[in-house]
Amino acid sequence: MQETKLQLDRRDFLQMAAAAAAVGVGATLPAATASAATGEATDFTRWLEGISGKHRVVLDVREPNDGMAIAWAWVWLFTGPQAYGVKESDLGTVMVFRHNAIPFVLEDSMWKKYKLGEYFKINDPQTKAAALRHPYYTTPVDAAVADMTLKNHIERGVKVVACDMAIHYYSGQIAKAQGLKHDDVKKEWMDATLPKIAHAPSGVVACQGAVAKGCAYVFSG
Repeated sequence: MQETKLQLDRRDFLQMAAAAAAVGVGATLPAATASAATGEATDFTRWLEGISGKHRVVLDVREPNDGMAIAWAWVWLFTGPQAYGVKESDLGTVMVFRHNAIPFVLEDSMWKKYKLGEYFKINDPQTKAAALRHPYYTTPVDAAVADMTLKNHIERGVKVVACDMAIHYYSGQIAKAQGLKHDDVKKEWMDATLPKIAHAPSGVVACQGAVAKGCAYVFSG
């Protein structure tokens, strides 16, 4: 695999995994979401219990891909009721933002401060330059479809979750590049997660958990 700053390559991944194993995952991820060895309820398992609907889908959003996962979520909400003869409320929709798509869970302030558009190669569709704001939170992926935004999806009941492993990794990469303290940048990112977006210890476990709750898995870029 070609090594670039945009890729969580094998070497970096193994180094991160080894560091997490050495201190315990709970030391690198928020304690409230870390899995309990006893099997008792956690914030994450309680979040999973909130997935509703007769027909359920989980969109695995790994890459920015010009916001196409947000468009696909819109298509599901638009066509699902037609296909199954049900109300939109009968559709269960989960979006897991992980890996290079992790900036999509963050507020505008983080995009501007840390130049996330430049780092992740995400352009603002309005300026055609590296995004200094979330390009699809309130701006539609397709200008002709006003409600094709992440904010609208969340307001309609789509359950969005962020990969804390991706937040941990990429906040560290940016902190290193800018000569900042990793813990400070990571805390800022955690605090700047958009409203009503949950956290999972990893995107992998979020996808597995959603599938276990009856969601069909859809790879979304």
